[in-house]
This record gives sequence, C-alpha cells and structure tokens, in this order.
Amino acid sequence: MTSAQTPPENELKDVLTALRNDNPTLGVPKLHALLLATRPDWAVSEKRARKILQNEGLVLNSNTSTKQNSAKGDSFPKSKLIEALDVSRITDKVDVHYFDTKKGKGLLAKQKLTDGEVVWKEDPFVLAPEWEIFDLQMSSLSCAHCSTPLSGSSLMTNCPGLSSSPSCPAKFCSRLCLSRSAKTHPLLCRSRNPASAPLINFARKNEWMALYALTQCTARLLLDYQQDETLFKTELDVTRSFAQLGMEQRAKQGSLPGIEPDRAVWEKAHQLFVQALRDPVTEPERKKLSKILKKPIPKNLLDDIFEYESFLWGLGRMSLNLEAHGGLYILHSHLNHSCSPNISVRHLDQRTALSRITLIAKKDIQPGEELFITYVNPNLSVAERRKQLLEWGFGECNCERCTTEERDPSLNRASNGGLDDLERELKAGLGVV
Repeated sequence: MTSAQTPPENELKDVLTALRNDNPTLGVPKLHALLLATRPDWAVSEKRARKILQNEGLVLNSNTSTKQNSAKGDSFPKSKLIEALDVSRITDKVDVHYFDTKKGKGLLAKQKLTDGEVVWKEDPFVLAPEWEIFDLQMSSLSCAHCSTPLSGSSLMTNCPGLSSSPSCPAKFCSRLCLSRSAKTHPLLCRSRNPASAPLINFARKNEWMALYALTQCTARLLLDYQQDETLFKTELDVTRSFAQLGMEQRAKQGSLPGIEPDRAVWEKAHQLFVQALRDPVTEPERKKLSKILKKPIPKNLLDDIFEYESFLWGLGRMSLNLEAHGGLYILHSHLNHSCSPNISVRHLDQRTALSRITLIAKKDIQPGEELFITYVNPNLSVAERRKQLLEWGFGECNCERCTTEERDPSLNRASNGGLDDLERELKAGLGVV
C-alpha cells in the first residue's frame, strides 16, 4: 500500500480553491474532510488547509464571510468548467472557454457561422416548464417528460401510479419518455412519493420556477446515486458548474424586492424541500420514500444538499441559468450576455417545442469570436439595462453598444442595428426568472 504524500503548496492551493468554489457554504473542517476524500493519496492537516484558505481569503467567518463579500457591486456569479462535458456530442461548431474568475466561462465559434445558421440543438438537463405547460402536465394534457401536447395517441402511456391512491396524473407521449422520466419522476410522483406534493404545490402557488427546477435537479441527483455513484458524481459536477450567486447575495445586490419571495418564504420552501426528498413528516410517507431511495446516501452528501445555505445557493443557481421557458440546458448555460447578441434561442421543434431549443446565428460570426445572447430587454435605455445586470451581480455592462450609447444617448433607440425585435426574442433567450 502506497503511503500518503505531502502535496506541493501550489497544487494544494489550486485544489482547495476549486473545492471552495464548488462548496461555498462549507466550513474548514468539512472542506478539509472533502479534500481528503477527493485526494486520498495526500497527507494534509486541517491546520495547513486552514492556513492556505486564510491566505487566499476563502475562510468563512464573521469577518470574511460570503455574505460580507457580497456587498452591492462586489459579488459576481461564480462558475467553473464541467470536467466531463464533451461538447462535440452536442455540436462541432463551438468550444468552451474559461476567461477569468470574474467573467467565468463562455462559448467561442470554432468555425465561421453564417447569419441564420443553426449552431446546435439541445434538450434540457431538467425541464421546469412555464406554469401554463405545468398545468397541462398536471391535467394529463401534456407529456410529463418532454411537454408535448397529448392528443389521445395510442402511444400515450400513463404513470403506473395513476390507479393508486393518491393518484398521479402524469402521462407520457411514448414509452421512451416514460423510460427517460425515471431520472426524476419517481421522487416527484404523488403516488410513489406523496411527500413531494406539498413542495410542488407550493412552487406552483408562488410561481417559483427556480424552486421547481431545484427540486427536479435534486431528484435527479438522488436517483443517480441509487443507480451509479460515478454518474452521481458526474452530474453533481454539472449542477455545481452552473453559474451561481446565492439568494442572500442576490438580496444584497438589491434585485429581490418584488421578484423573489422574502426570507420567511425561503424558510418555508426549505422545510417543504427537506420533507419532500429527505425526511417526510408521516411514517407512511417515509416508508414510500425509502422504497425509492433504497441505497443509503452518506450523511455528509445529504447535509451538503439539504442544509439551508446550500438550498439558497441552489435557488440562486437555478434562477441564473434557467432559460425563459423553464429548461435548464448544459451548453446553453455557458452563453454570456451582450446588448447586441449574435445568437438567438428558439423553440422550433414542433413535437417538443417547449423543451428542445435551437440556437441560431443572428449574424455572420468569425472563428474565435464569442457567442452572446441577451439577458435583458434590449429596448431599455443603457442605464436600465446596466441596472438590471448589476442587480444580478454581472457588473456594469461595457459591451460596444452600451459604451457607444453612453457617449451619445441619442443613439439609444435610433441605432439598434436590427435589435427592435429582440424584446420579443428575449423570452426565448436566457430568462431572468
């Protein structure tokens, strides 16, 4: 058996920094334990880990906490590259690029793209659809997996829980969709896991798309663990790689009033979240959940997923990355903002119009040029556009259009360069949910 090795300072610093970025709410002891679990070949004391974290300003305490560092204008969404992402399986036309800690990641064209060209199509990692579509799903009028409207087709398949009590209204447009729904549906099924119903009803009542998306993501991870721990680790890396800014951090940016629920509602949502997926209230509900989650999940993983601070970070992550119709897409989430975007996001597939997206070039794009969508209504003034982006922690927009209009405000609407239709397109871009 090989003895543990003492890692070089720079290598240890890099690994600790990456772990902190992935786990912004963990204290030093838990982060140290995670380090040793990640690198069992290393011999590192907690004292040494703490010293490095302190030197890098990465220790959470009353003086240097994430909350304090998130004063307005000082906190930016953090993201990281997805180690297992194979972009070529989605498209051969773009590359992922990491810019820096402030801007994060983005997408660059690998080849010349022409105006109107389809750059890629993508199905969602999870689908938390618009509430009109959600209501159709709950009324058995739309596929519970891909959102396809149901028309009495002979291929239509009911959830096995339809005849149980409580019954599940989910129907699927095909056996394939029923099979694919196994990634999330068992934990969201009112028949198999009735403890989930209060949480889902709460999300619907408050029209809280981020909460429903986080529920879907968490269900996917918990079910991954039942099937394959390697798959669980891969998809946990995917979810933690999405750009994130916690709810408390967003509150300090000034964006929450009138948009997101207050802290009392966050706490209620968290309570329902835990009761739905970890600790149901009644014994019959606990027995039903245990039939789905038969394989014990380590307590440290459960704590990391379900503790309150992680929950708030998860909500912020969903809000930042959801496409306007509600899907969470892996490659799409890499797209950065410009007030003069060169990429349009469309829902063109007639069969899965509310789940599959099509990314189309809005103009000719040269190799090496970054791809952009718009996060805000492009018909707003430069001051209003910048204000909305600041509220989400993106910093002041200094794209070419903003700097030009700042110098000459008369150009604000007169020289949109074909952007007049983008207010309509915004809903098909990155939704500010």
